[in-house]
Amino acid sequence: MNKQMEMERGREKGDNNICEAETNSVDWRGRPSNSIKHGGMKAAAFVLGLQGFEIMGIAAVGNNLITYVINEMHFSLSESANIVTNFIGTIFILSLLGGYLSDSYLGSFWTLLIFAFVELSGFILLSVQAHLPQLKPPKCNNMLSTDNGDQLCEEAKGLKALIFFVALYLVALGSGCVKPNMISHGADQFNHQKQSKQLSRYFNAAYFAFSMGELIALTLLVWVQTHSGMDVGFGVSAAAMALGLITLVAGTLFYRNKPPQGSIFTPIAQVLVAAFLNRKHISPSDARMLHGTHTIKNVNPTLSHDNMGILLHTSRFRFLDKACIKVQDGNNTKEISRWRLCTITQVEQVKILISVIPIFACTIIFNTILAQLQTFSVQQGSAMNTKLTKNFHIPPASLQSIPYILLIFIVPLYDTFFVPFARKFTGHDSGITPLQRIGLGLFIATFSMVSAALMENKRRISAVNENKTISIFWITPQFLIFGLSEMFTAVGLIEFFYKQSLKGMQSFLTAITYCSYSFGFYLSSVLVSLVNKITSNSSHGGWLSDNNLNKDRLDLFYWLLAVLSFLNFFNYLFWATWYSKNQTTSATIQQDFNSKVVGDDSIA
Repeated sequence: MNKQMEMERGREKGDNNICEAETNSVDWRGRPSNSIKHGGMKAAAFVLGLQGFEIMGIAAVGNNLITYVINEMHFSLSESANIVTNFIGTIFILSLLGGYLSDSYLGSFWTLLIFAFVELSGFILLSVQAHLPQLKPPKCNNMLSTDNGDQLCEEAKGLKALIFFVALYLVALGSGCVKPNMISHGADQFNHQKQSKQLSRYFNAAYFAFSMGELIALTLLVWVQTHSGMDVGFGVSAAAMALGLITLVAGTLFYRNKPPQGSIFTPIAQVLVAAFLNRKHISPSDARMLHGTHTIKNVNPTLSHDNMGILLHTSRFRFLDKACIKVQDGNNTKEISRWRLCTITQVEQVKILISVIPIFACTIIFNTILAQLQTFSVQQGSAMNTKLTKNFHIPPASLQSIPYILLIFIVPLYDTFFVPFARKFTGHDSGITPLQRIGLGLFIATFSMVSAALMENKRRISAVNENKTISIFWITPQFLIFGLSEMFTAVGLIEFFYKQSLKGMQSFLTAITYCSYSFGFYLSSVLVSLVNKITSNSSHGGWLSDNNLNKDRLDLFYWLLAVLSFLNFFNYLFWATWYSKNQTTSATIQQDFNSKVVGDDSIA
């Protein structure tokens, strides 16, 4: 009866789909969305367009930035590598800001719109600086040096350096806040319970759009930068970003928008504060005595579990249960603020956040490897024979397009054939679980650095001992192997975090995955400095201290990363197994609860 009355109310309001009302999503005017008019792959396609254009612009800048910093801003090799890794690391750590603003105050659509303009302004300023000679140091040969080994070229300082870094970090701010919201806004176009397969397909489609954007950036746009100048190249990146903005706005009428929920940190902070304040109290042996414990009797059967966001008590991190202890005063319960008494659902959400931290941490080394492919491997290629034909040379930064050429074919095949095939055996909508996908990617990544070390050793021996310059294609295997690894790890990580049972925090959770990139690139900078310090002595510099790779020992640095990656894989296996055991128990309890709710719902 209650359900019939609810449906009647929906019809009176002009809502043709009761399920849409339950998701609390709205259209561009703030009215309840309609499943026929809003959402689905039709709406997500516009977001995928933005993603393709945005990555096209940022990749063309980021992947060839080290060439611009060395050749035109005249920083040293190690400084240039750190500038690039710090820039990219900042992009990803700022994704937390974008996720927070989206979930708490702006919503994903408005966050995308505002910060896409910020990113566009950064591209334009970079293009202006690259075009005007008075905003750059005088041109010179960066390989020349004095008898004492000092560089002759004037390094960018003062106003020139200020304009460069302002432009660079405007791009970082814009891109950082845009990235998590592109993924989450596209995924918000699907009902997570009824369209789980379509949602999984969307994540693969998002990676395909990413691969296409990277491929165009690393071939066409890098070629433009090399042959027409970095000013034109940065201008093309600005044009790509402008097209992305147009694509985003074009889909306005079709989006399902999730309204912001207010500060997402407040409920988390309340749990931590309440648990601390109640630390001296003893948790009851019966979890049903905790505040906010849900039973079948006190759940309204007309509401779906997905809408309620109810989570049941689990035994992990029991110290947080103290936040749910009811303080008794005689026979009456005191009126206590939310900073001293929280619900089980609040506590379980914090438990989920803590549980996923080790999974997140295990992908940092993976992204440290990615940092090398965007810095040292580009310089590695510059020291090799880039001639393809008599009159055509391959830009070293374009080497990174090799895996994406492969992936634009592999990703559709993976989604079309492998996922349905694997689904028959695993029963999982994604074919294999996100955790399995991440693990497979982390295992493959190690061999990318093994290949890089072997090829650099071969290149160095040929150059130093035989005075030969080997072909640039010798280093393609390290890019191919890592590209395959990234297809598993990056998509698996985003899917894993987005599907966690934390209502109203999807953009922020997606942003957490990008923080892995940030920490990976920052760790790269630390490792470069640390390795140089440890391996240097009075007569020789460190492994990476010289601008000449023939004098450096980049191959040993790659071997170090291969060992770290291999050890990290076993570390991941431990934490993934730990998480799965806890998640299995939690899921069993939750499924039992859901089945009972469904049973009550049918009776009603």
